[in-house]
Amino acid sequence: MANVRKRGNSYQIRVSAGYDSEYRQVIHTKTWKPTPGMTERQIEKEVARQAIMFEEYCKKGIVTVNVKFKEFAEKWLNDFARVNLKKTTFQRMKNTTIRVYAAFGHLRVDSITRGQIQAFVDDMAKNGKNMKTGKPLSRKSIVHHLNFLSDVFNYALRFDMIDSNPCNHIFVPKGEKKEKEIYTVEEMKQLFKLVNQYAPLKYKAFLTLAVYSGFRNGELMGLEWKDVDWENNVISVRRTSNYTVTDGNYTDTPKTKSSIRSLKLPQQVFDVLSELRESQLKNKENLGTKWIDSDRLFVTEIGKPLHRGSPYKWQREFTERHGMRFCDIHSLRHFNATVLINAGVDTATVSSALGHSNISTTTNIYFHAIREAQARTGEAIAAVLDFSDKKSEAG
Repeated sequence: MANVRKRGNSYQIRVSAGYDSEYRQVIHTKTWKPTPGMTERQIEKEVARQAIMFEEYCKKGIVTVNVKFKEFAEKWLNDFARVNLKKTTFQRMKNTTIRVYAAFGHLRVDSITRGQIQAFVDDMAKNGKNMKTGKPLSRKSIVHHLNFLSDVFNYALRFDMIDSNPCNHIFVPKGEKKEKEIYTVEEMKQLFKLVNQYAPLKYKAFLTLAVYSGFRNGELMGLEWKDVDWENNVISVRRTSNYTVTDGNYTDTPKTKSSIRSLKLPQQVFDVLSELRESQLKNKENLGTKWIDSDRLFVTEIGKPLHRGSPYKWQREFTERHGMRFCDIHSLRHFNATVLINAGVDTATVSSALGHSNISTTTNIYFHAIREAQARTGEAIAAVLDFSDKKSEAG
């Protein structure tokens, strides 16, 4: 928008024409002087007209039309995303650039249309393959690509490079939603029978805590002994252990504010943790200065925090060795939630225990379990109360 300032008997009109290829703001100015004899009203109207005309003229020559999407996206990644986003989110954004740059990297930022983006999304939904597994892209992955595009265009809006975000109102096909594979109650009993007999203590403790708490993998790996309240049987989530290729293992804040939570757990969990703590203290005493005092619950034999991928790798090998079906670490969280829902625990309580930021997240993920539990509620009421007149008719 043009800015007008009166300077003596003339008016200076200033227009921001976006940013040049070095991302320096381009300002154009024009001075207009009223014709002698013009009234204040005439001057006011003419200044407004001159400002509109000059702004339109400047827009035609905006230098930002020369900025390519890849160039500007890299600026957003380095200047904004790297500083403001969590490392895991930043890495996820970086991963989407392979497909996005292939489709849009060579195009001018201001030339990309909503139709092109919709075609890109539709193609991913129809033909996109996971680069590691070769399986069709999940809807979640497609949304991540769209989010990256949208965030870059929102950044371009701040620089007046575009008038609107072309990612607005883009439709992402729903696709086929697959239920998360989880163990049945009988399978879980069998798994723990094997774990109690053959598993190393640290993995026995890890699986026990994972099933009873429903904590995320990163939350489990980030737990420290000071988070354990032995007196009240409560464990608190205060941090998470994450991993990226560039940063390796690192400690971060939990996923959301709601993820910071405390949960009261049964005594059998604390019995296993007590064994684990005693074992670590013995190792510490035996190793002396070689022991790495990290205070983490899950550590290597020398006290170094366990790699967050270690439980997954161990569980896969363990289940295969004992002829059991493998369901990944995150499925233990789903098992926990499903058991709670089937036991009649209300959705709000389950959501809070899982650390979800809102109940809708819980209801969306566990829709089928909730629906089945609701159906059993109806059956339970019907079993107790029968208002039909069949009995009287029979009599």
